[in-house]
Amino acid sequence: MAVQAHNRRAVVTLPSDTQIAITREFDASAPLVYRAWTTPELVRRWWPARRGEMTVAEIDLRVGGAWRYVMVTPAGLEVAFHGEYREIVPNERIVATEIYEPMPEAEAVSTVTFAERDGLTTVTILVDHQRREYRDGHLRSGMEDGLQDALDLVQEVVATL
Repeated sequence: MAVQAHNRRAVVTLPSDTQIAITREFDASAPLVYRAWTTPELVRRWWPARRGEMTVAEIDLRVGGAWRYVMVTPAGLEVAFHGEYREIVPNERIVATEIYEPMPEAEAVSTVTFAERDGLTTVTILVDHQRREYRDGHLRSGMEDGLQDALDLVQEVVATL
């Protein structure tokens, strides 16, 4: 029996003291997954992971361009991230800084790769923090539950494209 796309889970590992690696397979081509990852109106459909309303989804998709995502939770908490694109290979790879706005000193670098094989795309996200305590704080934030839900929504989004 084939595994249903909605039953797929991201695998989270810790390759080093400062890194978080996330891997998830999608039942879609790399160009479709990349499009969901880089188009503001599509990012709005998955990034908040049903945990709030996304109020800002800005993407200037070019090397040196900026991105910023903001959501407001039902309790009124604003969750905001921003960064700058360092490398872009369409449909294959994005490298960008990532800053959680309440902690600007804890800038991380995220590398997202999109690898397609036989119509399935494996997305690998490597988040490289400057220090172990920043990585550990990221893990303690509850990011994995939200991440799993957000990536399930990415699958739902690409299924509509």
